[in-house]
Amino acid sequence: MAKGSYTLEIPLDASAIEDRKPETPVKVLVRDGKGALQSQVVRFDSGGRAKAAFTFVEAPGAVRVIVGPADATDEQLTGLQTVSIDVNPRQWAGKPTLVLPPILIPPYYWHWWPIWCRVFTIRGVVRCPDGKPVPGAKVCAYDVDWWWFWVTRQLITCVTTDINGAFEMKFRWCCGWWPWWWWKHRFWEFEPLLAERVLPVIRQRPELRKLLEPMPQPTLGVFQEIAADAMGGTHASAAIDPAVLPGLREQLLKRLPTAPELERLRIWPWWPWIPWWDCTPDVIFRVTQDCHGQNEVIVNETIWNTRFDIPTTLSVTLTANDKACCIPPSHGCADGNCLSLTEFCQNTVDHVAGNVGAPAAPPALLGYDNPGLVSIYGDRPYAGVVNIYGTADCMDGVDYYEFEYSQGGPGAWTTMKPAANGDFVRDYLQFTPLAMFHPVFSATIPVDGHHVYETIQHFEARNPPADWGANRVWIGTNRDLLMSWYTDGNFDDDIYYLRVRGWNIDGAGHLINDRVLKICNSQDDNYGVLRLDNRSMGAGPTDAHGYPCGSGTIHYCTTEPEAAIIAVKIVHADNTEESVSACGNTKVIDTDWLQIDFVAYDKAGHLSRYTLQADYDVNLSNDLLALGGTLTPSPVVVPWAPAAVQVGPTYADARSGALPPYGGATAPTWTGGAIRLKVKATGTGGAFPYTCCYQLQLRSHKRTIVNCDDWDDWGHINYTEYSFNVVV
Repeated sequence: MAKGSYTLEIPLDASAIEDRKPETPVKVLVRDGKGALQSQVVRFDSGGRAKAAFTFVEAPGAVRVIVGPADATDEQLTGLQTVSIDVNPRQWAGKPTLVLPPILIPPYYWHWWPIWCRVFTIRGVVRCPDGKPVPGAKVCAYDVDWWWFWVTRQLITCVTTDINGAFEMKFRWCCGWWPWWWWKHRFWEFEPLLAERVLPVIRQRPELRKLLEPMPQPTLGVFQEIAADAMGGTHASAAIDPAVLPGLREQLLKRLPTAPELERLRIWPWWPWIPWWDCTPDVIFRVTQDCHGQNEVIVNETIWNTRFDIPTTLSVTLTANDKACCIPPSHGCADGNCLSLTEFCQNTVDHVAGNVGAPAAPPALLGYDNPGLVSIYGDRPYAGVVNIYGTADCMDGVDYYEFEYSQGGPGAWTTMKPAANGDFVRDYLQFTPLAMFHPVFSATIPVDGHHVYETIQHFEARNPPADWGANRVWIGTNRDLLMSWYTDGNFDDDIYYLRVRGWNIDGAGHLINDRVLKICNSQDDNYGVLRLDNRSMGAGPTDAHGYPCGSGTIHYCTTEPEAAIIAVKIVHADNTEESVSACGNTKVIDTDWLQIDFVAYDKAGHLSRYTLQADYDVNLSNDLLALGGTLTPSPVVVPWAPAAVQVGPTYADARSGALPPYGGATAPTWTGGAIRLKVKATGTGGAFPYTCCYQLQLRSHKRTIVNCDDWDDWGHINYTEYSFNVVV
């Protein structure tokens, strides 16, 4: 027979459906012997009859005919549990046209088809924790299913947030799959969050120990030992046959402990599981954003965030983490040509004594963050790189600006040292075409002898088109960054006042119209005040007191702060003392006391806290300050550190109302000094639980905010260690 002469006619009969609508379409799909697909959408006449015809260019071989919902894709129809028949090659019998008997459409399928494939809409917004919108972020929705302690995440679709952080995604979702087809299209992985819930329940039954073996991929092997009968002839290592799971679940529930919590969490087998009939997706989100030149994950929901059985229209609010770049709010300055300094290292200036909006404070506290606060985070000076923020969006009419400083007080102003003007990056997002840009703002190249920074307003004017605020927006906190102030090596420790001068530039490239910018909504000149406390570092191999430091040690070559163990002794019941040398050996009994003389000292008075612990064995540590011993000023004379007036061990303790030697320090000064700790040597509450090698570790911390790391006081720290053997 000639090519192109094979025609298959497929009559359809829906006359048995009483409430059918003639305009309702259905799809007829044929798959020939080579797997090629053809489909047609047909509608029924008033009598409930329709016909589809397909032509093949060569003998089609075995043909499968599938009838289903019109809005399903051809690929989806091949996996749906729907009406289908098989055409044997022998049925052609040399005929160019084969007319099949009418395919009857049962009411069951007619009423299920509109539900099997539906359109879902998810609308939402991505915001930073403070409510600022996150633009240009890629939002991806996943359908999630879990079985035992394995999970599968199926990507539904991805969209990008707009300038308001809003997004909308529409997608079609089908159900009613053949179980084997559904399983074939899923990638599985081990989920620790499930394992940590399932395994404690299994451990209640020692005979179920086989189930305690987490596997990276789904396998029936874990159930072979306790439910072999339910698996029939299925080999444990074979691909999962979903048909086995109902019987396996029934057998497992007879052997497993009752677990209402796992049933509530929808964990199989405590929860029935037939995901191929899940007609509404269970959704989690993952959001990424190109922020500061890095592709960051800013929302990463786990299975415990799953929105089960979502409606066809869903609204969500997704809160990004601190890696997101948000659109900063406008400062709302009406007049422009003004500037208010707002933050030092993202600490608002009203928390730094002496600045606009800060509570009145004595002169000794000027420039400190959290002035007077009785805490390890109270009275904090600055060091290293200090980022200065202000109302950058209020500088309309200003082309360039320059920082000035005054040391000790608001007296004679000096132009900022060139080496202290650090470069920084501001980010802006362009939506059409979507891209992120990271222009560098620098004051390294002088203009008319002045090291000036460009304002964002002048940058916008130099970079057309004029679609700023609509197609292009500044994002992230760096929009308001005015300068990265490099203080270390450029300035002595002291109080510093800062202010900003504004300039315009003429057509010849010269700076004109020099003026000190006024605080927004005020006639006062802008200013900021903060206190610096940098530290010097030596190179070693020993520090100023002869202790090893630098390369190959854990001790820093600095005196800010000091950290030294100067004497370790065992005090016996008769008050005799036995010195313990580094790398020495000592024997202790229950009536002995451990006595340690050490130095935790900061000559600048900015000590925050110290810790003293005994590390031993494998990963074990004993907090010696928590054993109920005594802290007193050390009587050992140390030429470079006085005996502590307040022993702490924290700035909060030193500032407390307790009598010396614990409290009584006056803000902002606590130097620490030479201190003695006396605790039980062994036994209950003792320093040395059993025979081992012990290593004393002393850490001294300053309160200084170093390089804008405001979350802990680890920027300026020093360590010392002292090890020896103890026989109990």
